[in-house]
Amino acid sequence: MALSIVHSRAQVGVGAPAVTVEAHLANGLPALTLVGLPEASVKESKDRVRSAIINSGLNFPNRRITLNLAPADLPKDGGRFDLAIALGILAASGQVPIASLREVECLGELALSGAVRSVQGVLPAALAAREAGRALVVPRDNAEEACLASGLSVIAANNLQELVAHFNGQHIIAPYSANGLLLISKPYPDLNEVQGQVAAKRALLVAAAGAHNLLFSGPPGTGKTLLASRLPGLLPPLVEKEALEVAAIQSVASHVPLKNWPQRPFRHPHHSASGAALVGGGSRPQPGEITLAHHGVLFLDELPEFDRKVLEVLREPLESGEIVIARARDKIRFPARFQLVAAMNPCPCGYLGEPSGRCSCSTDQIARYRNKLSGPLLDRIDLHLTVARETTALTPVAQPGDDTASAAARVAEARDRQLQRQGCANAFLDLPGLREHCKLSTEDEKWLETACERLTLSLRAAHRLLKVARTLADLEKEDQIGRGHVAEALQYRPSGQ
Repeated sequence: MALSIVHSRAQVGVGAPAVTVEAHLANGLPALTLVGLPEASVKESKDRVRSAIINSGLNFPNRRITLNLAPADLPKDGGRFDLAIALGILAASGQVPIASLREVECLGELALSGAVRSVQGVLPAALAAREAGRALVVPRDNAEEACLASGLSVIAANNLQELVAHFNGQHIIAPYSANGLLLISKPYPDLNEVQGQVAAKRALLVAAAGAHNLLFSGPPGTGKTLLASRLPGLLPPLVEKEALEVAAIQSVASHVPLKNWPQRPFRHPHHSASGAALVGGGSRPQPGEITLAHHGVLFLDELPEFDRKVLEVLREPLESGEIVIARARDKIRFPARFQLVAAMNPCPCGYLGEPSGRCSCSTDQIARYRNKLSGPLLDRIDLHLTVARETTALTPVAQPGDDTASAAARVAEARDRQLQRQGCANAFLDLPGLREHCKLSTEDEKWLETACERLTLSLRAAHRLLKVARTLADLEKEDQIGRGHVAEALQYRPSGQ
């Protein structure tokens, strides 16, 4: 007897094939053999599955059993295969009709008692099952996550025994309904909590409106971190496709997708993070911080304190919106369309330029500190702003229109203009789109060329400057980029970058 049932396994950014479990029973000494590159956690499923079947009151075949996990060249890991293996054995031994499993995908780890335990990576598998037009069997604890893939028939299982009764038609399990699912998003911190800093708030508004990268520089305590944490609240809400991508990444990375979902992610890694932690990697490549920040914000505080080699790995993702992890056996592609916000001090002690003269750093110390940031990396940051210290006021006075709701409304309106005009945010314009949508008058173009020569700006910097000018025009509801927009965009670009 032989059986094939499908267990979907989707990896973020990779079109991974489904894994087919083939159970074959033959005469001979009782033995259970797993083939198909199973790793340690999958090999251990032999004992889990045997105990789960016996403790569920079912018969474990007293014959030689060979289980093939196809395709043979794809390594298999994790406990998610337990349920598919158990059902394969039961179907091959005639305890479950083979026909009832042909249009079903299975995910779940088995306890020795036969209970079905939750696993990670359910949402990508649910999306793959929906695309294939199949039903999905998942542990009950994963049912709400699977239901995020709307239109999918989800069968929530508590234990192996009730699943066998379901497939035998003895006690049908109704498809799981998530109608009562209530997603409560954590409120974003409000922009009006930031005292003063009018120029910094303006830069934050521009960054949100055009999805531009932003760098704050200034002495300690001026509100750089406070400002950066307000950016997610200014960004437009995630559309369904983006929200599912964010939840799928969180699911694969062992995070809870329903926590603060569907908010944009805000990742804040410590400056001691390694390159693999930032961009992903490992012997079995896992998504890093830039992928976890997909469709959200990656905030790097104390930017020069990061290792220079770690920061350099951000160059390609900032341009392409994805990261490719190459290994000897495989090449994994992870999405990484994030918005970078960084903060730094002007010198090692942080007080360079203070009127009090507190800075004690030498010229060499300042040069070494700033040289940790390469020119190519800084060139990819659209907005550079110095955040100056302001007069201390313990009871700040709120300014009208200085709150997150008002700023977010302006951002949403500017983003709508961009989507209707070009189908993407200004920061993501390619070269043909830049030439079409960021045109200048002849006089303004010559003026900008002269300014770029005097400031020794690269061609990439000039293109990014035009994108910022386009965003400034969108905020003012202008169809044409004017001299004032270009001049303001130049203020956000330091000379030589």
